[in-house]
Amino acid sequence: MIRFLKHNEIDKPKWDKCIQNSSNGLIYAYSWYLDFVSPNWQALIRGDYEYIMPLTCKKKYGINYLHQPFFAQQLGVFSSIVLSDYDVDEFLSLIPQKFKLVEINLNSKNPLLHTDLSYTSNTNYELNLIDNYETLYKAFSENTVRNLKKASKENLHIEKNIDVDEIIKLFRANRGKNIDKITSAHYSAFSNLIHFCEGIKAAETWGVLTADNKLCAGAVFVSSNNRSIFIFSGLTEEGKEKGAMFFLFNEFIREHSGKNIVLDFEGSNDKNLARFYKSFGSKECVYLQVRKNNLPKIIRWLKK
Repeated sequence: MIRFLKHNEIDKPKWDKCIQNSSNGLIYAYSWYLDFVSPNWQALIRGDYEYIMPLTCKKKYGINYLHQPFFAQQLGVFSSIVLSDYDVDEFLSLIPQKFKLVEINLNSKNPLLHTDLSYTSNTNYELNLIDNYETLYKAFSENTVRNLKKASKENLHIEKNIDVDEIIKLFRANRGKNIDKITSAHYSAFSNLIHFCEGIKAAETWGVLTADNKLCAGAVFVSSNNRSIFIFSGLTEEGKEKGAMFFLFNEFIREHSGKNIVLDFEGSNDKNLARFYKSFGSKECVYLQVRKNNLPKIIRWLKK
């Protein structure tokens, strides 16, 4: 039987043990991670936490709804037992009716057989780093190899343990200027999350410095369950011109090659970003966004 639990009813040690033992476990789904990105999240649970599904909920204008929080690309159903499409369908069918709007992402291991929720496919790219660097390098695209040769002439160098706030500042001063939906509160919560992850050895922050020691690119990786996720980055125009992100990923792949780790690029549906991620030899993976709109008719059209 699947039970609905409010936040204060969830046994977090049991929850985290399920995520740790799940074949589809992701860092986004640990209780402490959810506490940062979706405070007061709730849950559906079957058995003694053998199957679990976080419900990332909010309330606005008196209406309860489920949303996909920033900095958590995939959630859905997790289990220490192999999931079937029937399992996923059942969890989705038992989302409480009090949630009048549902817009959430499942994970790539969540199959669907039948659901009354509409859904769309999203693209992610993953690279298994188990092979040695020479083998991985051979799968790089010609364009990536060309950009790496160009970057090698720019006297770039890597610095680790860059303060995440410096990478956030880099992003906000460049690409972030055109993204209004990420607020200062989101950036602050993300900073706190990464500092926590660093404290438990679950995050790496890498920077690319120019010959005059100017930070021109930065990346944040969070890790668990043999997976390292590229979750955030910042890049200046100078860094773009010098191929700094090509340089950074090449060095990350070189350092982690030969390990039982999947490099998760965390995207993307954007064709240019997808081309960049794919150029390192990564494989396309699909995850679904499910959606249901039971808002009152007077405001339903606003969410179509």
